[in-house]
Amino acid sequence: MPLPPAPPPSAATATMKANRSADTRPELALRRELFARGLRYRVGLRLVLPSRKVRPDVVFTRSRVAVFVDGCFWHACPTHHRMPSDPTGYWKQKIARNVARDAAVDAELRAAGWKVIRVWEHVPAAVAAGLVQQTVVELTR
Repeated sequence: MPLPPAPPPSAATATMKANRSADTRPELALRRELFARGLRYRVGLRLVLPSRKVRPDVVFTRSRVAVFVDGCFWHACPTHHRMPSDPTGYWKQKIARNVARDAAVDAELRAAGWKVIRVWEHVPAAVAAGLVQQTVVELTR
């Protein structure tokens, strides 16, 4: 496997480091909506799988539902993702690795008996919460 290309210039690196990995606006909006609907969940819970450890954004332990709120840029949203122009190919490889990792995590969680829900950041919190609530209620019956 070839080595990844050199990282982008330091200004871009600083910008990337400033991006939040947890408690983003879409994630907080979803959590508020879920809580308002009477659903109780875990945040920051580490799930140990055979080949990796993952931290879904929201976890319902009793119904075994793991919810991820994916950013349109970082996870290649088919509607909003636009690949930046980059002669080194860094971003293309970075985003491809993220998408491949997401698929592998989903498959591993499902194999371990979890239901995985991935929500794009642009989906309104009420719509996303409705989907999560419906899934959790169905699985706890």
